[in-house]
Amino acid sequence: MRIRITGVVTLAALSLALTACGSDAKPASSNASKAAGGTLTIWADDQRSAALKPFAEKFGKDNGVTVEVQAISKDLQTNFVTASQSGKGPDIVVGAHDWIGNLVQNGAIDPVQLPDAQKSAFAEVAVKAVTFNGQLYGVPYAIENLALIRNTDLAPTAPASIEDLVKAGQTLKTAGKVTNIMSLQVGTTGDAYHAYPLYASAGGYLFGQKANGDYDPADLGVDKPASVEAFKKIAALGEKGSGALTRSITGDNAIPTFTGGKTAFLISGPWAVADIKKAGVKYDITPIPAFAGGKPAQPFVGVQAFYVASKGKSKALANEFITNYLTKPDLQVALYQANPRPPALVAALDQVKGSDPDIQKWLDAGKGGAVLPAIPAMAAVWDPFGKAEAAIIGGADVQTTLAAAGKAITEAINK
Repeated sequence: MRIRITGVVTLAALSLALTACGSDAKPASSNASKAAGGTLTIWADDQRSAALKPFAEKFGKDNGVTVEVQAISKDLQTNFVTASQSGKGPDIVVGAHDWIGNLVQNGAIDPVQLPDAQKSAFAEVAVKAVTFNGQLYGVPYAIENLALIRNTDLAPTAPASIEDLVKAGQTLKTAGKVTNIMSLQVGTTGDAYHAYPLYASAGGYLFGQKANGDYDPADLGVDKPASVEAFKKIAALGEKGSGALTRSITGDNAIPTFTGGKTAFLISGPWAVADIKKAGVKYDITPIPAFAGGKPAQPFVGVQAFYVASKGKSKALANEFITNYLTKPDLQVALYQANPRPPALVAALDQVKGSDPDIQKWLDAGKGGAVLPAIPAMAAVWDPFGKAEAAIIGGADVQTTLAAAGKAITEAINK
């Protein structure tokens, strides 16, 4: 989708009083004197593009500029980096916070300057997520994490532990009420994002942390003894164990398995709710249970954000849009309505809580979660970790499989 909005007056170069992050300076108002037109190009996915349309129109009319909102249906991050390197990219891109390390490494985005008063208006975890190497690189608008979604007709009570969940699922399966103990996507290549809460509860870790809390790419935990023990617990849930985790559950059928009544338990995110409601399934959302005696099941906490392109042709306009428009509740509420996830702006979050009781449940499920690593080294983790997970769930030897995964990840990081 492409939207072009041309105002009737023109805009002078915006005099944004941008200072280092954390200063008390205020960004310039959009009511700057208008003497020269400009074009602002925004890249987002299909749903967010539609939600942005009326705000792009208003921004264009208020500032006398042309605004283009372009929907990029596939591989938005990759396409953005490629376009940026060739000088054909947008001025703003909308995407996940864990892109930041890669985008910074490729010189594709600039830091964003928000005064303390504006930063404090956002959820603390959202600001933390878009902060990389001590600098703010995006303006957040949504928070997301995994939780346990339960069919309350089949399972009226939330399980206290993973073991309790498996026992309840087995009982339902034996009674012929379901075909699957639970639904957590694995597939033939695994899924590190969905596996992480169980992995963390069992004592595993991906990266250690530096004194300042940043992830340390030099401390890879995938093949460490604690992680080996964690995967032994995951293996016990696999195809040669209880069968709670199977490679037959993929990203394509994980939600349908739940909405079709084939299981009482689904581990997924806010994106699953629309299908669940459409199917008429009575449900509840609770934190993912931990292994008995284990650590809390930490889901990854992800944040969606707007970024200013380093090679954009209208940086002043881009900064104006995300620091003055995106920091107001109206746009964040509209983005929530287009793709329901808890808004990152507290004022917008407060607005939607009253009409959506699930919002607080998602936030409760994400408390104590691990901010999804945005360091470039994380890109080396997804594929080897996922394949190791799938192999182990299928019955492969834990020690040798993780040793191979650790070696592959380390070599990729050190390239």
